[in-house]
Amino acid sequence: PEISTGEILRRAVAEGTPLGRDAKVSMDRGDLVPDSTVLGLVYARLKKGDCEKGYVFDGFPRNVVQAESLDKMLSALRVPISLAISIDFERSELTKRMTGRRICKSCGQLYNLYSLPPKKEDICDKCGSDLFRRDDDREETVRKRLDVYEAQTTPLVEYYDRKAILKRVTGSGSVY
Repeated sequence: PEISTGEILRRAVAEGTPLGRDAKVSMDRGDLVPDSTVLGLVYARLKKGDCEKGYVFDGFPRNVVQAESLDKMLSALRVPISLAISIDFERSELTKRMTGRRICKSCGQLYNLYSLPPKKEDICDKCGSDLFRRDDDREETVRKRLDVYEAQTTPLVEYYDRKAILKRVTGSGSVY
């Protein structure tokens, strides 16, 4: 399974769990959610049966503290990390992609105003419901998220490079 910490966090926020309420404050400011919150949610996810044969993290870990904690967690579960992938982007392209995202309120279908626009503006092709933009996809929040990301993720990329499990790929170009 793909384990997206962003999806786990958004679900916790939507469900109004205590961790979700804490996460929402950080997310609304454009800050990264505290490590303890993210690690608790990840640990609970890894204990589910569909992770027994492996999994792929999406957007996790985001900093060296999380990576070291993940290493300890996985050591206890006897499942080492086999590969870390860094998808490299030009900041302007990434900002455009993030601010262009739209999501259907009913079915969750994803769109992008630049690469995969709906046939009718702000209307889902699949079910006809309204599309919306997440608060954390607004331009000022995206810029702040990217500043925080760059500051905390550069050392993380170096961490996995030193462990000789890092693969770098370019994320620029066509989405398809």
